[in-house]
Amino acid sequence: MASTSLRNTFRRLWALDKFSYSVRVFIALTGSMALCWYQNEMSQLIPLFLGIIASALSETDDSWQGRLNALAVTLVCFSIAALSVELLFPYPVVFICAFAFAAFCLTMLGALGERYGAIAYATLILSVYTMIGVDQRGGEVTDFWHEPMLLVAGAAWYGLLSVLWQMLFSNQPVQQALARLFRELGLYLKLKSDLFEPIRTLDVEAKRLQLAKQNGKVVGALNVTKEIILNRVGSGRPGSKVSRYLKLYFLAQDIHERASSSHYPYNSLAEAFFHSDVLFRCQRLLRQQGRACRDLSASIQLRQPFIYDDSFAHALDDLRASLEHLRIQSNPAWRGLLRSLRALANNLGTLDRLLSDASNPDALADATDSSLLDRSPRNLKDVWTRLRLQLTPTSLLFRHALRLPLALVIGYIMVHLIHPSQGYWIILTTVFVCQPSYGATRRKLGQRIIGTAIGLTAGWILFDLISTPVLQSMCAVLAGVVFFVNRTTRYTLSTAAITVMILFCFNQVGDGYGVFLPRLLDTLLGSLIAGLAVFLFLPDWQGRRLNKVLANTLSCNSIYLRQIMQQYANGKSDDLAYRLARRNAHNADAALSTTLANMLMEPGHFRKEADVGFRFLVLSHTLLSYLSGLGAHRDTPLPAEVREQLIEGAGASLAASIDEIAQSLMLREPVAVQSDAEEALATSLEQMPEEIDEGQRLVQTQLALICRQLGPLRTLAAHLIKAPDSEPQITGRAA
Repeated sequence: MASTSLRNTFRRLWALDKFSYSVRVFIALTGSMALCWYQNEMSQLIPLFLGIIASALSETDDSWQGRLNALAVTLVCFSIAALSVELLFPYPVVFICAFAFAAFCLTMLGALGERYGAIAYATLILSVYTMIGVDQRGGEVTDFWHEPMLLVAGAAWYGLLSVLWQMLFSNQPVQQALARLFRELGLYLKLKSDLFEPIRTLDVEAKRLQLAKQNGKVVGALNVTKEIILNRVGSGRPGSKVSRYLKLYFLAQDIHERASSSHYPYNSLAEAFFHSDVLFRCQRLLRQQGRACRDLSASIQLRQPFIYDDSFAHALDDLRASLEHLRIQSNPAWRGLLRSLRALANNLGTLDRLLSDASNPDALADATDSSLLDRSPRNLKDVWTRLRLQLTPTSLLFRHALRLPLALVIGYIMVHLIHPSQGYWIILTTVFVCQPSYGATRRKLGQRIIGTAIGLTAGWILFDLISTPVLQSMCAVLAGVVFFVNRTTRYTLSTAAITVMILFCFNQVGDGYGVFLPRLLDTLLGSLIAGLAVFLFLPDWQGRRLNKVLANTLSCNSIYLRQIMQQYANGKSDDLAYRLARRNAHNADAALSTTLANMLMEPGHFRKEADVGFRFLVLSHTLLSYLSGLGAHRDTPLPAEVREQLIEGAGASLAASIDEIAQSLMLREPVAVQSDAEEALATSLEQMPEEIDEGQRLVQTQLALICRQLGPLRTLAAHLIKAPDSEPQITGRAA
């Protein structure tokens, strides 16, 4: 029994996405510490540790071959950076000019993708680590190759561990990414079920806002999972295991489209069926399916079989029986609403089937088009094209690439003006704190200062409690592991941990107590420089570009609508063009949510339009849900006689109207608040005879819902462009 419990505990630990990361870091730090103790060369400990940290910061997911290539590039960049610092350090003017230019170039490499950005960022950090080493030697550059060799050796040691790990456990990141994806989908379904609360006074806008924010997390998980699978597939055919994961990924995409669908305004449903149990049954079924997604997530993570609960079918039968009972009552006022509820029930039935298929993904048919879009540059021409597109003052990356070197130059001048002890930590703090946006910088600035203060306090206490060098070494290793495990999720804790690690490392080679005040002072100065740089120099206030973000959201929705209507014309096909349009629409929705979250961190004057932005997010997410509802039923063909009317007529007209609003927002041109043509189109779409084909009825209903969203969108767009003192009166209802 004890062995079984221990095995289950280890399996759960192994399933955690950060466990393998922490094991690699622990092995790397412990191995370096043991080597220094064995050779009695504790002076080499700090550069080895710093090299390990820089290498781990440069790590991104890849196959073992890709990771090996990335490691080779990383080590070359690290070697050039460290040697350049050593050789140019005695010449301050040349040194700071070269360092500023390198910081600009390395920051711009982020335009090529996450992998290149991570290597560039880690190279910049290693440059500062080299400065700290030279400064500790009193600025003397003797044996200029010695410390760079130790830094690169530490980086190579961790890099080789990473490559070996990828060779042994190449599919573990795919499992963890898929588990996270289905976990986020489960939470999305739970939040979606809250919309079916049979309460007349339900705040649908607030629920929609929650749903839009969670949709951003689902989209982020989809993008991460796609990139991880793409790294395994490359340009070849996927193996059997990766093929299974690929099918689960496409299944998650289908579930997301179904889950994000809407078929009618929820307030109207709650009003009409307040005395019925039909909405409660919809809610119950959605919650069960959300729980099934979370169970599937746990099964993937623990590598256990997923068994879909057959009792969920009873909930679906109960829902259909409730709909049949309402139909028998023959209430004329319910006729249109019941059709929408039947479409909803069919959608939930398909969701049930998709989740049931997850029990045996190997039995699923291969997708007719299983290609994934690889966004990484393929040749030097692609590299130059991407860099050239970012070389403009309107680019957020270009502004950050100009701002960061300026902040580093100011930090370097401060070091030479006041000559603080361990002064190059000012520059290191500036590198970590200075982020592309004001909101992110402000958040990290506070977390860095608080984390440093906590780390110094903890270090002071631990110094008194732990006096044995061996135990202090173990504390340094454990603190390093805590830093890496929490650096992307709990930055305050990770800063405290790295501070403790630095204190104990310095205590191994000298006086750790002498580091306390310099560390605190340098953190305050570096954070202040980063904060002022972002606030004063080329600030990227989100409110000033809100119109462009909104315009992009609508443009992506327009493209998605055109792709959906093309599917109705040519037949359902989950090809790359359709999946890309759908993903771009959801990415734009998530980007709007992120922009608004950053706006809330900015000074009051720059977030005055945040309320309009959030109302726009609710409306645009509702529009996207109606589009998803239209896309979810693509397998129902349209009658031939109405295809031209609905596809080339109504569909094309709605797409053009969405583009018109987007164009007005992009160029800040006046937009018509009222459109008689759209009102006439909505009325025409809503007027359907009883004998109409059900497929046509569903398409017309969804197009009418889309059309009704354009009026409120126009009103908010006009308000944002004109920015009047008074709030507009929204005539439509977000549903």
